[in-house]
Amino acid sequence: MTLNRARSQAHFVRAQKSIPGGVNSPARAFGGVGGEPLIMDRGEGAYLYDIDGNRLIDFIGSWGPHILGHRHPAVVKAIEAALLKGTSFGAPTTIETDLAELVIELVPSIEKVRMVSSGTEATMSAIRVARGFTGRDKIIKFAGCYHGHVDSLLVKAGSGALTLGTPSSPGVPKGCTADTIVLEFNDANQLAETLRQHGNEIAAIILEPVVGNMGTVPPEPGYLQTCRELCTKHGVVLIFDEVMTGFRVALGGAQSLYGIRPDMTTLGKIVGGGLPVGAYGGRADIMDKVSPVGPVYQAGTLSGNPLAMASGLATLKALREANPYARLEQVTKKLCAGLSAAALSAGLPHHIAQVGSMFTLFFTGTRVTNFNSAVTSDTQRFAKYFWGMIDHGVYLPCSQFEANFVSAAHSDADIDHVIASAAAVMKTL
Repeated sequence: MTLNRARSQAHFVRAQKSIPGGVNSPARAFGGVGGEPLIMDRGEGAYLYDIDGNRLIDFIGSWGPHILGHRHPAVVKAIEAALLKGTSFGAPTTIETDLAELVIELVPSIEKVRMVSSGTEATMSAIRVARGFTGRDKIIKFAGCYHGHVDSLLVKAGSGALTLGTPSSPGVPKGCTADTIVLEFNDANQLAETLRQHGNEIAAIILEPVVGNMGTVPPEPGYLQTCRELCTKHGVVLIFDEVMTGFRVALGGAQSLYGIRPDMTTLGKIVGGGLPVGAYGGRADIMDKVSPVGPVYQAGTLSGNPLAMASGLATLKALREANPYARLEQVTKKLCAGLSAAALSAGLPHHIAQVGSMFTLFFTGTRVTNFNSAVTSDTQRFAKYFWGMIDHGVYLPCSQFEANFVSAAHSDADIDHVIASAAAVMKTL
C-alpha cells in the first residue's frame, strides 16, 4: 500500500519557492532516494506523524539526538521550566555550569568544556584550538568522516596514499584546504607513514571513532589505539568527533566503549537533547588556550542558551539514571539480525554494521571498512528499499550513507514490524 503524501508534496512545491531546494539541510532533500520529502507535523516516542496524518516508526531521531524518543516527559518539563524564566540572556547562568559538570563527569577525557550552538561550530573551534596549542597548521581527516561544513574539512579523498585536500564544495577557496591531509579510515599503516614523514607539521588528527556519515563504520580492532599512540609519539592533538556517538553508543561515548582517551572531544546532538547545542572540550592545558583565559578566540551569542542547556541536562540525567544502553544494544542486534535474515532470504548481497544503537544496512557484498568499500553499495536498490519501507510505515534515513538510530522508545512490536516489513520489501528488490 502506498502512503498518501499529497499534502507533503504540495507543501514541498511551496517550500522550494522560498528555501533553496525546499529544505534547510541537504540531508532532508531525499536526493539519494528520489521523490519529495515527507513534511513532518509532530513526534511522539518512537513515532513521527507527517502532515498527511501518516504515522511512521522513526529511525532517524532528528539524526541522533532523540535517544530517549520524541518528547520525553522529563526533557519537555525541563524546557518548559526554563522557558518561563526567559529564552536567552547573553550572560552566564548556573545551568551552563550544571551541564558542563555533568559532561565532565560522564566523559573522563574532558577536563574543561565550552558550549557552542552546533556540531559544526564545535569541530571548527576544536581545530582552531589544536592549531593554537601546537603552533602547527596541518590537520589530518579521513575520507568519509564528516565534521560539519567547516571550510577546511569539506575535502574529497584522493587516490594517493597521502592526498592534500581539494575543496569538495564551490565557495571553499583552495587555500582553506591546503593544510588538510585526507587518509583512508582504518588504514593504520598509511597513518603511521604519514606521521613519520610529516608528524612535526601536524596539529591534529580529527576522526569519528565510529563513523556515521558514510553509514555506520566501526574501527578495526586496535585502530583507535594506534591513532592514540601515534599522536602521543608525534605531539599531535587527537580529536574524537563524538557529535554523533557521544552518549549514543555508550554513556561515555565511543571513547569509553573502546577505552581510548583523546586529547579533545567534540559533542552535539544528544548533548542538547534535540535543541541546537554543540560542545568541545578536552585536557585542561589545551582548553586553557581558549579566550578569555588564553589567546585562541571563540565566541557565540547564543552559546549556553538556557533552553538548550535545560534540554541537554535533562537528557543526560535521564540517560544516567535509566541507563538504557544494554537494552538498546539488545534491540539493535535483534533488528540487524532480522534485516540480515530478510536480505539473505531474498538473495541480496548486503553488509550490516552495528555499534550500540547505531546501524546501517549496506546493499553490497563487500565488507565495509572505509569510504572506498562503502561506495560499492547499490544505491538504486537502497532507494527502492527506502520507499518500500516508507509504505510500510517505517521512516529510515534517506541515504544509503547515513546511520540509523534506535531509541529507548522503540518497542519489541516496533522492531518486529520493521523486520517483517523489510522481509516483504526485499522480496521485491
